[in-house]
Amino acid sequence: MASSTKTPEMRKDTVFNRWVIFSPARARRPSDFKSKSPANPNNSNKSCPFCIGHEHECAPEIFRISSNTCDSDWKIRVIENLFPALSRDDELIQKSNFNPNPNPGFLTCISGFGFHDVVIENPVHSVLLSDQSDSDVGDVLLAYKKRVLQLMLNESIKYVQVFKNHGASAGASMSHSHSQIMGLPIVPPTVSIRLDSMKRCFEETGKCSLCQVQCEELLINESKHFVSVVPFAASFLFEIWIVPRNHTSHFHELDDDKAVDLGGILKLMLLKLSLQLNDPPFNFMIHTSPFMVESSQLPYSHWFLQIVPQLSGVGGFEIGSGCYINPVFPEDAAKVLRDVNV
Repeated sequence: MASSTKTPEMRKDTVFNRWVIFSPARARRPSDFKSKSPANPNNSNKSCPFCIGHEHECAPEIFRISSNTCDSDWKIRVIENLFPALSRDDELIQKSNFNPNPNPGFLTCISGFGFHDVVIENPVHSVLLSDQSDSDVGDVLLAYKKRVLQLMLNESIKYVQVFKNHGASAGASMSHSHSQIMGLPIVPPTVSIRLDSMKRCFEETGKCSLCQVQCEELLINESKHFVSVVPFAASFLFEIWIVPRNHTSHFHELDDDKAVDLGGILKLMLLKLSLQLNDPPFNFMIHTSPFMVESSQLPYSHWFLQIVPQLSGVGGFEIGSGCYINPVFPEDAAKVLRDVNV
């Protein structure tokens, strides 16, 4: 059934614990949605510090993945962010006045200790992540894993967020393809809400909500180890989740074989979004579990990768209510993306 013939519907997102209103735009078919401001991020490489030969212009390097070609001595670099949101100064830990159980009415404050890193995904300015081979994208994912495991050794870091901003309107300040990693001294509220919501679903059904996410109408593609779907209560237009088939709580449990498999399906989804939606700006985020997740939480904590094309802004209703409005039903979005030939 086309979205234009459907009536509005409200669906509960049992992963992020929020309501989504599906209110079809009667004048537009799902296939008509396109980005009005394509990302087009690689229009210039003048003085780009992420390009090969400009390594000295960057913040300190943490590690690199060597290249097998003669064109470059590296294929991936992980560096400190030149303008970090948090400081890696260990002295800040000692200066913190954080009270983990503050009394009501008291403000809570901790020091801004943490890590903010950049993953330069390749040495060539014009190459996007979706231009690379499955194995090369897999190597980027393994670079994430390596850095996550390094941050895990710091007992002050409780959670690591891996994310990518593509296009200026999605938050990318550099056009050279890159992603970011932040190690936080706290477990963010959204992560706690996600775990609590998945716990309630598990208690009610006895099943992990993400193990049950695959549905024929919502499925876009599947591989040996992963499925890609439009979630049942997608908050955003053409939002995609890539979910491990086997129940696993932490992204850093990814092995080499699964990294290549994930690289392939991630590349495919990015290509489908680009072809169908006119190269939209997008964000992707890896939703994993905190390092110190309790054993009792493992049966319902399941990591996944979320891709959000930036096709419409968040308005006052969403900010004020915490509910989202999506003009395209997930089943329709999934069909449109399934039908995109890559």
